[in-house]
Amino acid sequence: MRLAAQVDQRSPLFRDRADSELQSRIQELQSIFRRRREGLEDVISAVAVVREVARRVLGQEFYLEQLAGGLAMLDGCVIELATGEGKTLTATIPATLVGWRGRGCHIVTVNDYLAQRDAQWMGSVYRACRLTVGAVLSTTTPPERRAAYAADITYSTNKEVAADFLRDGLALGSSRSAVVAVTRALVSGAAGDTESTVMRGLPFVIVDEADSVLIDEAATPLIIAAKSANSPQSDAFRIASQLAAQLDRARDYRIDPVHREIELTPCGRSELSRHAASLDGLWRGQRRREELVVHALCAREFYLRDKHYVIRDGRIVIVDEFTGRLMPDRSWRDGFHQAVEAKEGLDPTSVDQTLARISFQRFFRLYGEIAGMSGTVLESASELWRVYQTPVVRIRTHRPCIRTRRPTRVFLNQPHKWEAVVSVLIAEHQRQRPVLVGCRAVAASESLAQRLRDRGLEVSVLNAVRVADEAQVVERAGQAGALTIATNMAGRGTDIRLGEGVVRLGGLLVIATELHESSRVDRQLFGRAGRQGDPGDSVAMVSLDDELLERYARWPGRLVRYVARLSGRREVSGWAVSWLFAMARSRAEAMNRQRRAGVTRADTWLDDALGFTGPAR
Repeated sequence: MRLAAQVDQRSPLFRDRADSELQSRIQELQSIFRRRREGLEDVISAVAVVREVARRVLGQEFYLEQLAGGLAMLDGCVIELATGEGKTLTATIPATLVGWRGRGCHIVTVNDYLAQRDAQWMGSVYRACRLTVGAVLSTTTPPERRAAYAADITYSTNKEVAADFLRDGLALGSSRSAVVAVTRALVSGAAGDTESTVMRGLPFVIVDEADSVLIDEAATPLIIAAKSANSPQSDAFRIASQLAAQLDRARDYRIDPVHREIELTPCGRSELSRHAASLDGLWRGQRRREELVVHALCAREFYLRDKHYVIRDGRIVIVDEFTGRLMPDRSWRDGFHQAVEAKEGLDPTSVDQTLARISFQRFFRLYGEIAGMSGTVLESASELWRVYQTPVVRIRTHRPCIRTRRPTRVFLNQPHKWEAVVSVLIAEHQRQRPVLVGCRAVAASESLAQRLRDRGLEVSVLNAVRVADEAQVVERAGQAGALTIATNMAGRGTDIRLGEGVVRLGGLLVIATELHESSRVDRQLFGRAGRQGDPGDSVAMVSLDDELLERYARWPGRLVRYVARLSGRREVSGWAVSWLFAMARSRAEAMNRQRRAGVTRADTWLDDALGFTGPAR
């Protein structure tokens, strides 16, 4: 903040300069940064110049807090900047100064829409600062990708940059690195492998929604695979699904909801052996037979339609648990995707042959420098430091946050919860107060919307299968009388501005209908209210049979539910209920941390054990 104040004092020096004078100063600064000879005074002047450029081409003025956030990211920090504080504009400060160094700067976000929008929106600032801008989307062709990565600033998604890195590694083949490939080309005088690559290196990255990309998706491997036809294997998944349907849940197998595992009982093994007696081939072997059926049982018990996936155009499309978005190019590993297809009566696709893979955690550690920003990252500060050696800096809000967090309301069961939610929505709608309701599953959002429509209310729904006009739906959510239902709000990229007269009604009301395993995801939702000093309220309305308790505190939850049922109350409270939810969430977060720590250990082992082979793929 002290450096930001110095920038603020320097800014008036550029306010009255002609465009030609400002361009001369930009050219001078670019030359200094290109030679990596910048000092603190040069950095302060450069940020003041970027601030003036943004004012002239966008008509937007950097707040003092945005200047501080930009300086922190330039120093290699991940910043927590609250929702609505202007993260997109803030990123132009480090991106411009890094872009002047001439080695490129990647700005990575969570979806194509935000990557394309931000590249177009902020492009005028970069071009006025003598920089080029590119965007890499899922539809971008290889020649266009090469041109985009050659630009000074490149916007893309974490999936696209990691996939391009893997594809480049495959294209380099035995060369293993661009340096070796170029050396071979110079020696032989022939075209090298680098002509088929698109990237030029990983010098500096700014990660938008850093907690989602660097933490939530850290353990997810990105895989480059080749299709392989295997008709017998597809038939095996269909048969396994049929056999699984014949097993009894209470007698033949046990479910571990915490670790999402299923184990056949001795009775189940005997039953399976009896059903498979008439089959030949791989069904003769006990181990493979049981493995296929356990996969089929997992598909039935743990992979739920309209929550973990949807069916679109006759194929399974995964729904991102943290952002609520569709992931059409993703598939579950180890045969689970085919097991789900068989469960839904679809033709199982072939199991792909893995050509290259890398975890996002390992990929981002390959960058020379990492910076990032998010509205909810402080809880992950220790993990970000341990994994990426990246510190977290919390930037204060431009105006004091006056959002009110109401006490959590806990109901005996889900029917009572949904009835109470509908009652609150009807009451608030009569007052014309806008309400945003967060649901974890597509099915829950659609069911609640139908309940409201049955009562004659107009409602907007935003989920994995309803993404048309997303930005417009979010923008209208703050208008008087608006009722909006959405799945997880991470990475929407659009602020909810309050309509006329809404402030006197108390601002936006945000309701979470189920607590998430990570408190950060709930904060992302609640942060939609109270933007830029606006009033607002947030409340969680949950039940004792929600997934969080069923998975991580099943038996204590059932005990509390039994005692609550004896009291005859529909809504419960007390220290036992508060402790129950806190314990379940603590256990969920601990298990997720352990899973990510396991990925870190595996990545470290690969680097140590295979270091002699060259750069990681």
